Amino acid sequence: MKVLFISANTEQINMPVIPIGLGCVATATQKAGHEIFFVDLMFESNPENRVRQVIAEFQPECIGITVRNIDNQNIEAPRFLLDKVRSIISACRSVSGAPIVLGGAGYSIFPESALEYLKADMGIKGEGESVFLDLLSQIESKQGIKNTPGLYIRGHGFQPLKKVSNNLDNFPLPDPHLLFASINENKDIWIPVQSRRGCPFMCSYCSTPSIEGTNLRKRSPENVANYLKEWVEAGYTNFYFVDNTFNLPPHYAKDLCNEILKKELDIKWRCIIYSKFIDVELVQLMAKSGCKQISLGFESGSGQVLKNLNKRFSREDIRTVSNMFADYGIEQTGFLLLGGPGEIQETVEESLEFADSLKLDFLKITIGIRIYPETKLSEIAREQGIIKQEDDLLYPSFYLSPHLTKEWLSERIVRFKTSRPNVLA
Repeated sequence: MKVLFISANTEQINMPVIPIGLGCVATATQKAGHEIFFVDLMFESNPENRVRQVIAEFQPECIGITVRNIDNQNIEAPRFLLDKVRSIISACRSVSGAPIVLGGAGYSIFPESALEYLKADMGIKGEGESVFLDLLSQIESKQGIKNTPGLYIRGHGFQPLKKVSNNLDNFPLPDPHLLFASINENKDIWIPVQSRRGCPFMCSYCSTPSIEGTNLRKRSPENVANYLKEWVEAGYTNFYFVDNTFNLPPHYAKDLCNEILKKELDIKWRCIIYSKFIDVELVQLMAKSGCKQISLGFESGSGQVLKNLNKRFSREDIRTVSNMFADYGIEQTGFLLLGGPGEIQETVEESLEFADSLKLDFLKITIGIRIYPETKLSEIAREQGIIKQEDDLLYPSFYLSPHLTKEWLSERIVRFKTSRPNVLA
């Protein structure tokens, strides 16, 4: 079959994003023998015209569209982003009758409501490599769509039992050639690499379980290092491990660093660190293998608020981890998420004072927490009357502790930033 893949994301909320998830599904589709065309709309001046042009030339028999961002997650200036995606789908409809299938992180959080809003035909919740191939076979056979785990069909609901693979080596990493066009438009790109999927920690606000599940699944360190080598040979040396928790499990992280060293890859890389389950040996290996930056998402400096967010680490854990990375010259960006359950003015002050005491290079502060379905935070918000029982949360709703006002919190952060140029908010 001829399959068109479209990355509909045009938002650069923190940085331009390379569509690696779509690249994984497209690569799997190509390896299965289908003819594919890959389009990233991030830097297109007229995305609708580009889509119509590609469809007219390629004549796809199926169109896969990834939906990454539902909104900008900003309580002070919220923006709903799906209208742009709906315009892309309308452009596809105007020139093609091919079935349109949605996927991606944002879609997976809202599989039914997003599908209905966007008026696509179908959507896949979670990883799509195997599910999408099953779906293509059924479309090709023209015998109807049935028994496809993880698939949502508009007007017909969900076909149960989401399909996941416990061994990510069963799925190919995205072909670099598919991503070159996206990367060449971004001069300061860090190539995203995902070596693991899933997170077992169930933080009270986190959408990862809806997207990747709670079972931590891994690619072999050798395969990941070989993939990095492929990029290095193409002239790219900056990488961003987008795994939710690079240091989990610690032995895997060490094996991955050792593979990078074994292949003598002269690279720079950054990652996301969970503020526990790390030792000096791992930090040494990270530094030696090229790690230059980490994101340290500790979210709060209050012990009680950390418990309320279901964090599995303490203030002492955070400080220990921060000190270790500082000792090895690895740049740290810390993250505070203020206004969660149980937050009061005193815990805000405690968090700001604690963040000030750490050896951070940058600190990013977020006010309020975007509420996602199927999270503990959504249950709390309903109990407290912050959201209605029937709210599907597709349009952005935010949790802010009833003990705080947005005005006080915003003003406090402005005062905190005044003498601290390394604070972002």
